[in-house]
Amino acid sequence: MRKKTAVITGGAGFIGSHLCERLIADGMQVICMDNLITGAMKNIAGLRTHKNFRFIKHDVTTYLDIRGRVDFILHFASLASPVDYLRYPIQTLKVGSLGTHNALGLAKQKKAVFMLASTSEVYGDPLVHPQPESYWGHVNPIGVRGCYDESKRFAEAITMAYHRIHGIDTRIVRIFNTYGPRMRINDGRVVPNFIYQALHARPLTVYGKGAQTRSFCYIDDLVEGICRLMRVRIFEPVNLGNPNEFTVMELARLVLKLASSRSKISYKPLPQDDPRQRQPDIRRAGKYLAWKPAIPLRQGLLRTIAWFRSQPH
Repeated sequence: MRKKTAVITGGAGFIGSHLCERLIADGMQVICMDNLITGAMKNIAGLRTHKNFRFIKHDVTTYLDIRGRVDFILHFASLASPVDYLRYPIQTLKVGSLGTHNALGLAKQKKAVFMLASTSEVYGDPLVHPQPESYWGHVNPIGVRGCYDESKRFAEAITMAYHRIHGIDTRIVRIFNTYGPRMRINDGRVVPNFIYQALHARPLTVYGKGAQTRSFCYIDDLVEGICRLMRVRIFEPVNLGNPNEFTVMELARLVLKLASSRSKISYKPLPQDDPRQRQPDIRRAGKYLAWKPAIPLRQGLLRTIAWFRSQPH
C-alpha cells in the first residue's frame, strides 16, 4: 500500500517540527520545507536520516514545485511571534499572501488536501468572549500587529476562495497560544519568556498589571487536533486551543513555583493592540473532531521547563 505524502511548509519550526515527527510516526512520508528564517535544523535533526523524511530549503513566497504525488499540504510557514513579525513585517505579509497562494497552487496541481495554519490573532483584541469561529474579530489593520493579523485573515480568505472556485479540499485551523519543547529562547511569547527569565534569575517581564488573560495549549494536544482535522471534511475554520483561561500574572507565579525560581516580577507598559482576553470556544472541535486538550498547564509547563533546562544557553 502506498504511503501518503505530506508537504509541511515551515516544517523546521516549533509546531512544524512536531508535526513532521507525528506524521512520520503515523506512517506517512514527509517533505519538510523551510527557509530557516525562524525555523532551525536542530528541530528536525532526529529526522534527517529517516527514510520517509526529506528536507527542502525553500522560501514559500517563491514558486513551489514538488515532483511526485502529494496527498496533504500543511501550510505552517509564518513568522508567528511578535518579536519576529515586528522585525520582519513585509516578510510576514508575503508569507501569508504569496506563500499561501503558492501553497494553494500546489494543492490544486496535486489535488491534495490543503490545511492552513491560521491563528487566534484573526480575532484581534476581541469584543466577544470566548471567541467562536463565527466571530469576525476586532483588528487594527494599520497597527504594528496588523502585518500578522491581516496576513492570516487574507490567507483564510484566499483559502476559502480556492475551495469555492477550484473545489480544493481545504481546512483552516485557528491556533491559540501553544507552548512546549523547541520554542525559541528569544521567541518573544510569554511562556518561553517567563521560563528563560525564571531559569536565569532574571525578573519576569509582565506587561500592564498582568490582568490580561491567555489560554495555553500544550504542543502534543495541538498536534493531535491537527491530525484529526486533516482527516475530517470540514471547510469552515476550527479553533484549536485550551479553553482554560489564566491571567498572565497567574502564569508568572506558576512558572516561578515550578522552576523553583526566586526571580522577581518587572512591570512594563502594555504593547500597542495587545489583546486583553484570549480564550477559544472549542465546541466545533469537540463536535467534529471529538477533540479536547488533555494535558493540564502544570504538567505541560513541567515538561517545557525540563526541556529548557536541557538546552545549552
